[in-house]
Amino acid sequence: MVSVAANPSRQFSPHSRVAVLLPLPLAGLYDYLTGVESLQAGDFVAVPLGRREVIGVVWGEATGGVAEAKLKPVIRRLSCPPLPAISRKFIDWVAGYTIAPPGAVLRMAMSVPQALEPVRDLVACRAAVVLPEIKLTEARRRVLRVAGDLPPLLPADLAREAGVGPAVVKGLLEAGALEPVPMAPPPPFASPDPDHPGPSLSPGQQAAADHLRQAVAGGFSVSVIDGVTGSGKTEVYFEAIAAGLAAGRQSLVLLPEIALSAQWLERFRRRFGVEPAQWHSELSDAKRRDTWRAVAAGTAKVVVGARSALFLPYKELGLLIVDEEHDAGFKQDDGVAYHARDMAVVRGQLGGCPVVLASATPSMETVANIASGRYTRLHLPDRHAGAALPTMDLIDLRRDPPPRGFWLSPLLVKAVEDTLAAGEQAMLFLNRRGYAPLTLCRKCGHRLQCPHCTAWLVEHRGAGRMVCHHCGHHVRPPTKCPQCEAEDSFAACGPGVERIAEEAAHRFPNARIGVMASDTVTGPQQAADFVRRVAEHEIDLLIGTQIVAKGYHFPLLTLVGVVDADLGLDGGDLRAGERTHQLLCQVAGRAGRAERPGRVLLQTFQPAHPVMVALTSGGRDDFIEAEAEARRLAGMPPYGRLAALIVSGPEAGAVDDFARKLARAAPSLEGFQVIGPAPAPLALLRGRHRRRFLIKVRRDVALHGPLRAWLAAVPAPSAIRVQVDVDPYGFL
Repeated sequence: MVSVAANPSRQFSPHSRVAVLLPLPLAGLYDYLTGVESLQAGDFVAVPLGRREVIGVVWGEATGGVAEAKLKPVIRRLSCPPLPAISRKFIDWVAGYTIAPPGAVLRMAMSVPQALEPVRDLVACRAAVVLPEIKLTEARRRVLRVAGDLPPLLPADLAREAGVGPAVVKGLLEAGALEPVPMAPPPPFASPDPDHPGPSLSPGQQAAADHLRQAVAGGFSVSVIDGVTGSGKTEVYFEAIAAGLAAGRQSLVLLPEIALSAQWLERFRRRFGVEPAQWHSELSDAKRRDTWRAVAAGTAKVVVGARSALFLPYKELGLLIVDEEHDAGFKQDDGVAYHARDMAVVRGQLGGCPVVLASATPSMETVANIASGRYTRLHLPDRHAGAALPTMDLIDLRRDPPPRGFWLSPLLVKAVEDTLAAGEQAMLFLNRRGYAPLTLCRKCGHRLQCPHCTAWLVEHRGAGRMVCHHCGHHVRPPTKCPQCEAEDSFAACGPGVERIAEEAAHRFPNARIGVMASDTVTGPQQAADFVRRVAEHEIDLLIGTQIVAKGYHFPLLTLVGVVDADLGLDGGDLRAGERTHQLLCQVAGRAGRAERPGRVLLQTFQPAHPVMVALTSGGRDDFIEAEAEARRLAGMPPYGRLAALIVSGPEAGAVDDFARKLARAAPSLEGFQVIGPAPAPLALLRGRHRRRFLIKVRRDVALHGPLRAWLAAVPAPSAIRVQVDVDPYGFL
């Protein structure tokens, strides 16, 4: 592990030695000579690496492991702001905690190489003081007249103001009748107005907002807005953002589904007058470049983003907010495995700024931190503006099953019919994409499986293909079985949202139906349009996966029907009960958010399951306490520690051999238990065979030191990859 020097802004004189961190998954720092320039810690520099040139960051003093005669000089320093000291400390901390190469973490902070290039001034035009002797057409006269009356304009703007084509302006520039004027580009984001009128807050909201305003004025703290769905948590933390803006500091809001945040952005615009800066994978390269620069310069005052926004180089971050903090979307499993909620708390502590977590169903980790006094709970038990929470009832599928070949029970069908007849909207929820999760041959039982993964191919009938949801492999549905060669023998098993939509079209022929899943809503613009259509009642019946549970407010939506409430309860996942409870609470919260009362119907084969009892009785706290006690007895998180090692490679035999070698060298320490190796549930993923270790550690036993020493003692061959996942959230 590397660390930022004790003096994070140290200057390095010409011809001295510096350590540079490169955004590559390499071990440690590389020493270079400064050359003829003086450098400081945090500077972005171009350095030689073998035969190529790479961009890195001056991290501190040289490590001294290489003789000076063998060192190469830094090629140049880039003319952009240095990486802030807090960002460098954060990168070191994340690398140490996740046992990841620091360069791999740095790569997340340097995700936009174009942003490190010099900012080019724009070139405006103004009329020359002395006009050259040129032929003046009427179009040219208009251009010169406008250029003389107005301040310097960009060529395109000048042409538009004069009512001429761009070629006219270009010709005048070439002839010298117009003079070029360098012009700094305008700021890419308008500043939100903290004094812009906001909504009236209830007494409970106001008390929570007052607490957050005081927190913004102080140092590091963690506050949890624990409010039921529809209680106005967003408006409360908007007041904290307003306080941060008034203090001249930046704020970051992390959302689990930034590409699907149309309503959130509209609420922000109403509160602050403008939109915030956004950070997510759907942005264009130019927008990402401008946003990265604006964050580094401090001109992007509020950023809303996905988990990767945590690694942007904030000039003066004063507030961190994690909305829907319980959401599993904040956990990154590929590359550097980290949980953005937990790393946000660390970032706040390093920067001395407050952190706000918001959820209607806080995670067990957050509940444990509230109980220990590390976090402060701000409770909002009531919906805003007097709206009532929906009633929740179970449909026991053992007593009221759907007809053969269908998936909606008669009770749910009747409830949807009554809702639509009343001029209201309904939602059918099933957390499964596509048409059917499994396709098999009726004659021989052969199942269509991905050739690269241990996973069935999912039929997407609308797109006419079979898809692996893990690696993206897709094929056209075969006309005959590859095993027994029977013609037209395949049967779709089980429902996905497409199949529910097909049944709904049959049962409710006059309803306007819309399907909302990651396959049908693929970006911010599509999401915004879909949300608008629902809000304006262009859709009567909404059918969706988990993305419909992300805080949407539809006043006419009064019925939510959960097609398979048991989905997710099985499979041996440590958090299966917790996750199912959270997801169904969030989905149920879409119903009855305005003056019309809401109703939720849950189809289940397990009505006595603790999750179903908690949902229908409203006993959330009892469920959490029972879940916590079971975790305590088992020594599981948050009352114990877990880490996972995933050994993978292209050859199964080589993976098994290395996994056994690794097992023989496992630490033998009290309170440090190594389970495995065993085939991972996804034993083949993207063509790589996978074996899994699970490390279970008591809270009072060190995890990182023994784990790091164990891995160092058994280096992996070049074809074998060992991925470390500290605090795993999934077990595939």
